[in-house]
Amino acid sequence: MAGKCPILKKLIYVPIIHTSADFGSLAKDVSNKGILVLGEELWEKHLKTVDNFWDVISDYFDLLDVSGFKIYQDGMMAEGEIALKMVEDGIKCGSKNFEVILKLIKKGAVLIKTEDINLVKEERDMLLKLTKAKTRREKLIVSMKYKINKNELLKKRDEFIAKRIDMTLKQGETGIIFIGAYHNIKRYLSSGFKIYEIKDREKVKEYQKLLPFYTKNKAQFEKLSRYIITKIDQ
Repeated sequence: MAGKCPILKKLIYVPIIHTSADFGSLAKDVSNKGILVLGEELWEKHLKTVDNFWDVISDYFDLLDVSGFKIYQDGMMAEGEIALKMVEDGIKCGSKNFEVILKLIKKGAVLIKTEDINLVKEERDMLLKLTKAKTRREKLIVSMKYKINKNELLKKRDEFIAKRIDMTLKQGETGIIFIGAYHNIKRYLSSGFKIYEIKDREKVKEYQKLLPFYTKNKAQFEKLSRYIITKIDQ
């Protein structure tokens, strides 16, 4: 007699593009850096694309019954009332990511602590030093330190996030993970998951990689721009 198929954990995987609002007190510095690197016209075009991307994500979840689903969020270091306060504060700053999460919570989903506060703080401190560097020499030193450490830090965060999902999502339950496209938690998850990637992580990641090199990769960049704002099939 054939054995029964195991009941898998389901994970809706949303590779995201952060907006300036998601960086809290660093938002202004992130925006200024974006304009400096890309120019005001391309930066504004990028912001519009990202807004449309989040509209597409929001529309997808509007049609989904998420009651009882567990939400995991890139950078979320708390849960309960503290997490809800973080979400509400993020919305006040203009975070469309948190707007989607609040709508999910109101529909019965539960926000779960996702990250290690020490690892998130370590990355935030590195970004802060990067944005606050004044002299050319200081910027070079800080940038080199960031490049040396960022991949190892990203790996540690991915391992922690995957472990949290493994621990808190039970068999037969469904989770939703909102996470930057440069993360790759899938490699660290156990085999008991069925993953639904509602946007191709590699394409979302490539869009962000090509953004500073728009003029040299215009055709491919425009193709990716159209992809990330295309309606998601249920």
